[in-house]
Amino acid sequence: MIAVELLSDSPRVRHGFFTREGGVSDGLYGSLNCGLGSNDDREAVMENRARVAIQLGARRGSLVTAYQAHTAEVAIVEKPWRPEDAPKVDGLVTKTPGVVLGALSADCAPVLFADPEAGVIGTAHAGWKGALTGVVEATVAAMCGLGAKRDRIRAAVGPAIAQASYEVGPEFRDRFIGSAPENESYFRPSSRADHHMFDLAGYVGDRLRRIGLTGVEIVEADTCADEGCFFSYRRSCLRGEPDYGRGISAIVLDA
Repeated sequence: MIAVELLSDSPRVRHGFFTREGGVSDGLYGSLNCGLGSNDDREAVMENRARVAIQLGARRGSLVTAYQAHTAEVAIVEKPWRPEDAPKVDGLVTKTPGVVLGALSADCAPVLFADPEAGVIGTAHAGWKGALTGVVEATVAAMCGLGAKRDRIRAAVGPAIAQASYEVGPEFRDRFIGSAPENESYFRPSSRADHHMFDLAGYVGDRLRRIGLTGVEIVEADTCADEGCFFSYRRSCLRGEPDYGRGISAIVLDA
């Protein structure tokens, strides 16, 4: 589990960007696969999710995740739900102590948020599409609706695919530059003609800063390159593997 200093100095908040280690799954999913959308054994995934909650000092069954669909939609969580009842959103916020909010990822950027003074936390799953359409801004807005203050919110961008591993085609770059010309700064040429390497974590971090968050930290990692620590959708696709595990990043208010 990776923790960042930015979210570690308040006794009210516990968090972790979990690696793939410490679970019970095997094969492609070894070992802390927390994605119920994978083809892994459901009982193994549920045990892995329980271990995440327990490691954060919460009870089994207190972890909630969304049915992530690369949207900018956000849900307010008042109590844990059954996995089959998860809403189709990519941001979660709560002010309820003991509810563990989780963001699943396998190259996309997970973001953890906290305003310890207000007792409000949040998570966001920021793939390129969600990031471009405003999922982190929507999550911050939902937190403010629960009493958080923008200038107090701290945000940490967790392990994601790094620019060195994230090659994209010309239509991808054109979409970002068409949205805002200054987005050109997040691309550098790749070795292939008309292709570029995209800095997802840097893009997400800057979007957070532009809406007034002064406490922003980015975990330096590459989920695609570091097979020992992280699951990766792109790495699995490049290898022609039939499926892939999902890592989790989670945060909870002290009960």
